[in-house]
Amino acid sequence: MASSLTKGATAQGTPAGGKTFFGHPRGLATLFMIEMWERFSFYGMRALLVVYLISGGPDAKDGGQGGGLGLTEGNAVAIYSVYLAMVYLLAMPGGWFGDRVWGPRKTVVIASGVVMAGHLALSVPGQATFFAGLGLVALGSGLIKANISTMVGQLYDGPQDPRRDGGFTIFYIGINLGAFAAPLVIGTVGQSYNWHLGFALAALGMALGLVQFLIGTRHLSAESSVVPTPLAAEERRSWLRKAMIWLIVAAVFYTGVVLSGSWTLNWVLVPITILGLIIPTGVLIRIKRDRELSAVEQTKVSGYIWFFVAAAVFWMIYDQGGSTMSAFADSKTADTIFGLHFPSSWFQSVNPLMIMALAPVFAWLWLWLARRDREPNTTLKFAMALVLVGASFFVFVVPMGMAGDGTKVSPLWLVSIYMIQTMGELCLSPVGLSVTTKMAPAKYASQMMGVWFLAVTAGDCVTGLLSIAGVDLSGVGVIALEATMAALAGFAVFMYRKKVVALMADVH
Repeated sequence: MASSLTKGATAQGTPAGGKTFFGHPRGLATLFMIEMWERFSFYGMRALLVVYLISGGPDAKDGGQGGGLGLTEGNAVAIYSVYLAMVYLLAMPGGWFGDRVWGPRKTVVIASGVVMAGHLALSVPGQATFFAGLGLVALGSGLIKANISTMVGQLYDGPQDPRRDGGFTIFYIGINLGAFAAPLVIGTVGQSYNWHLGFALAALGMALGLVQFLIGTRHLSAESSVVPTPLAAEERRSWLRKAMIWLIVAAVFYTGVVLSGSWTLNWVLVPITILGLIIPTGVLIRIKRDRELSAVEQTKVSGYIWFFVAAAVFWMIYDQGGSTMSAFADSKTADTIFGLHFPSSWFQSVNPLMIMALAPVFAWLWLWLARRDREPNTTLKFAMALVLVGASFFVFVVPMGMAGDGTKVSPLWLVSIYMIQTMGELCLSPVGLSVTTKMAPAKYASQMMGVWFLAVTAGDCVTGLLSIAGVDLSGVGVIALEATMAALAGFAVFMYRKKVVALMADVH
């Protein structure tokens, strides 16, 4: 790491533009900044989302700012879960657009404009503009997610470039800097002064990122403008026909629903959550049943399904940090500590702060254990992640019980829960990305990264369906049940670890 971050380090390969950024290609600075600002806008809006949805409703904080949509907490959690699921679900078509239609660079420019338009729509009062804006932000974020990482990789001379891992580490810092700053800035303005001004600040952040990206494109690899496998003319016409047919079908169907007087938000939420479960399942089945895969590749896919299901369970609980826990922070947690008053959206900065603090510690720990031949293998790390995220919700049961009589609990309870979840994330997220690349069949090398993101979609869709079905996810019993389920899933992965390791073949 140290050598990667040294200014003036000898360049490996040919950095785009001939300049360096802490010893890395100058284009890394361009990508670092747009990702930081995109995450700033995304996490800023995310910090406000649930508290805005419940503001003015029965589950809102007493004496809190009004002007929200006045929804129940259950409906707010469902919307939040579906929104997050859509962001990760759209990462796959986002990669497809980069590979086959516009190329990564153009896709990121267009997607940034879509995100900015979405935040601007959110800044306009009204339920219709709000949901239109939410859809645009999900679409734009999904388009950006796969293509921005692709461009980082294109700055280096292939997988063997010694600076590559360091470059992605620096890029990851940009993600967490944006995520950390956003709730402190956008959350404060939106929650303490005006919701829509906060959403407008998110649009400004994305605009700043887009402007510096356009200025810095000369430092990117020329490959970022290339469409790797462009659609043939006939393919393009075929895709357009299919898209138009589905658009017309959807328009006719939903027009009929509206005219019949039976329209509710569930007509949108339920189909999306069901698709969010069907698509990941269908993709895995299609890959598993591909007869062109070798016997070893088939075995690896079977092993990967274990990791996929474990990840889905993990993200189902982890992502409630921005929904169930966010609502609890707003209405049942004290908003003062050591004499400092703060809005509840600040809790959303705890996780990225913990990641930046603990990621180097975990990286050192794995290396230290590896030197002694005692590093846990991938299955054990996944089991640890599930047990930790389950433990976080067992801890959550305590302040929930304390708040049952209207008592405002200490903010340190939520800080502790977020810290435990972050430790679980560091056991699962980077390890999951790594094992995905190692176990992917050669035929699906690129698509498997999208499959990994679909685990987030599946987990969030389960949460969404439970909320839509009327399950009270803020109830002590449900929280304890989720914690138990995660712990049991971790135990199952641990008990069957030898079988999973055998399915992984030559991957360790």
